[in-house]
Amino acid sequence: MNYPFEVKDLPYTYNALAPYLCEEILKFHHDKHYVTYVNKLNEILKNYKNLQNMTLDELLIQTEEIPNEIKTAIKNNAGGVYNHELYFACMNSADSELPTDKLALAINSSFGSIDNFKAELTAAAVNQFGSGYAWLILSNGKLEIISTPNQDTPISLTVNPLLCIDVWEHAYYLQYQNRRPDYVDNWFNLINWSYVGARYMSLVKEQA
Repeated sequence: MNYPFEVKDLPYTYNALAPYLCEEILKFHHDKHYVTYVNKLNEILKNYKNLQNMTLDELLIQTEEIPNEIKTAIKNNAGGVYNHELYFACMNSADSELPTDKLALAINSSFGSIDNFKAELTAAAVNQFGSGYAWLILSNGKLEIISTPNQDTPISLTVNPLLCIDVWEHAYYLQYQNRRPDYVDNWFNLINWSYVGARYMSLVKEQA
């Protein structure tokens, strides 16, 4: 998909993630914040026809193609679109089950156990200073956990994200106030492991 970028609907209803994330948060997060990033990205690209055929991934990876005067704006707004779309897709309306099959083996190989994985991702999310995200990524065939500030994206670092947790305050403040650790702990109940597992298998096949 390229310009004009379209707003993607949530893959569930606004109240589907309760009690872990309330309806008010999802409406505010999706309909205000995410939609604003889409609209701003389209507004920027409106005057740069040479960039209008680029996909979202290409705008974030092929930064040498982006004129200097809009590099930061593209990074922030294309990143905002990419990060939000992955964040929403990585959650599920049903209580999260544990990862299975090859993804489970990869997590155990990389982190020692699912509990260690959860502890490392929690630390990355809780300790991210200010706004940003914590990520599970695939880098050179190995799973790793990283955090990024603001709307920076792992694909700009030429690694492949599998899932992310948004720790901007707008992702949780209406329900959790300043209790980011509580939000992060509850978010683990929402991980759509089927989606993450399919994403992992697709990337593994591409890199084989």
